[in-house]
Amino acid sequence: MPAARGLVFLAAAAALGSAQTPDGTAVSQRARALHSSALVFDGHIHAVDREFYHGGDIGQRKPDGQFDLPRAKEGGLGALFFSFFVIEDYYPARLETKQALRMLDCALEQIGRNSRSIEIARNAADIDRIHGNGKIAAVLDIEGSFDLDGDPAVIRQMYRLGLRSVQLSAHNWTSNYADACCTAPKWGGLNDRGREVIREMNRLGMVINVSHASDEAIAAAIEASTDPVVATHHGLRAVNDIPRNMPDSLLKKLAAKGGVFGFQIGNEFHNRKAFEWGMAHAGKAFWDNSAALQRGTQVSIYELDKIVGPLFPVRPADIPQEIRLTPDDWVGVVDRAIQLVGEDHVALGSDFDGGPPLPRGMRDIRDLPMITDAMLRRGYSEVRIRKFLGGNLLRVFRQITENK
Repeated sequence: MPAARGLVFLAAAAALGSAQTPDGTAVSQRARALHSSALVFDGHIHAVDREFYHGGDIGQRKPDGQFDLPRAKEGGLGALFFSFFVIEDYYPARLETKQALRMLDCALEQIGRNSRSIEIARNAADIDRIHGNGKIAAVLDIEGSFDLDGDPAVIRQMYRLGLRSVQLSAHNWTSNYADACCTAPKWGGLNDRGREVIREMNRLGMVINVSHASDEAIAAAIEASTDPVVATHHGLRAVNDIPRNMPDSLLKKLAAKGGVFGFQIGNEFHNRKAFEWGMAHAGKAFWDNSAALQRGTQVSIYELDKIVGPLFPVRPADIPQEIRLTPDDWVGVVDRAIQLVGEDHVALGSDFDGGPPLPRGMRDIRDLPMITDAMLRRGYSEVRIRKFLGGNLLRVFRQITENK
């Protein structure tokens, strides 16, 4: 263990030594030690939505929301897919590429101003080095559309700026090359342009993220890609039958190709009662994008900023605690996937600040050690827990980004 990493381990262990759940129940000493020594690599965090729309600094502790760098350190985070979100409201006027560049600019600026604690990782070797130096490694990831047409030239330019992961579908919006999970399909999954996008991402060494894609698009992407694909923040349809979740057949297909399935941490994905409670109180599904469709094209990008800014950070549905899954229940959903495809194909993909109503007793990213503790209570080996917390995602990221 490098000297710098050893000092960080001791400091993190000391910080987590007093970690307690909000109701005062202490996280076990074994869980704290394991969590502190593991690479915790989260596959999906909305890291700069708040800062883009409202200003501020990811390095400053916030009184609300689920993520900032101080709380991430307390939660043991070592690496993340540093996701910036191009919401559907920018699509009708075809402002998605400009918005993607603006969000990427914000991500680069925020990481740059906090360079003592976070650094961009372009490959797995970077993650090893950055984490070894006691910093958080940030893999730049786009959620939503970089370009509704899927122009490979746009992908190449964003790759040069550091982007290493791209969502295949345009969030919950069917693009001009890939069908989304929750919008009327056009292409039966992917069209020829969609397959061209996959070929170019394979050539460059970029992660193909199939979360939010339709079943047909996911299947086509797995077949077309020469690299494993990743579902960064997902759920199991067998547990909660919603289109945003993945059926067992596709999970098996993804795993057979070497891919990794990241579990979103919110109740609405994995808890039917919580999902129905949210539907009843919101009057619509959480993936509904009808407001963006109604907005039309006669709104400037700066007016759109003012319209959508109040949405961020996304506020989780206030689901009653008694309805929510406990951390042990949530790990039970992960366990179902392990029984289906094995421990090498599961990962953490929290979606912090993207709106997940957290398991019972969890406040935010600070409470990730509760998941480690729940896994220990289930009897998982430390090897299995380390794989879930970050080892599996790092292995696939290494395969995709290196030796190209």
